Amino acid sequence: MNMMLALLLGAALSYAGMAALCLGMDRHHRQVWAGTAPARQRLLRALGWLLLAAAIWPCIRAWGGSVGVVIWFGLISAAALVLVLLLPYRPKAAALLMGVAAAGSLPALLWSAG
Repeated sequence: MNMMLALLLGAALSYAGMAALCLGMDRHHRQVWAGTAPARQRLLRALGWLLLAAAIWPCIRAWGGSVGVVIWFGLISAAALVLVLLLPYRPKAAALLMGVAAAGSLPALLWSAG
């Protein structure tokens, strides 16, 4: 796998996963949607963990097991930093970017796996 593609896929999946986990929390969920919806929040938390787990695949495939895991942790940290800067000021933009990142990266991930 091309290392640049792996880096972009890992970053997009990490951001989407971290954003889904954040939006699964009561406080951030109320910032984007009016009120709380426990079913949607559970779905967002499960989706967040699945996206973070999927983000490790391109990293390990491009850099191997030892370096890929380190890069994966770095991408998760960078995604969390972007969320810390974006979520308090533009929560709806953070949610929209989460959807775009997930919708764009999952087909690319499936395409690169084959």
